[in-house]
Amino acid sequence: MISKFLSKLKSILFKSAVTSESPLKKEKKVAKSAKTKTKTKAVNSKKNIETLTTLPGVGAKSAKALYEAGFKTTKAVIAADEKDLLAVSGVGINLVKKLKKLK
Repeated sequence: MISKFLSKLKSILFKSAVTSESPLKKEKKVAKSAKTKTKTKAVNSKKNIETLTTLPGVGAKSAKALYEAGFKTTKAVIAADEKDLLAVSGVGINLVKKLKKLK
């Protein structure tokens, strides 16, 4: 009788301990995956900004401004309208003329 009671008590205690630990482990995994996603986004944005600097006349500041304005690739910058490029701060008419020669 006592052994049955103890075995049921153990099963109840261990079940509650397992269920209380599982959500914590899941939360930790979710937090870790969120951190890695932000790291990869930061790395991707840096790479994209660096590729924009390969365009003639585009430096680090103008590449960052173009990236933040939504021009993520060099093809997007080359294909963009002059008005859209001039709307980006740090991009002047001379830069737009250089970029339009690439078409």
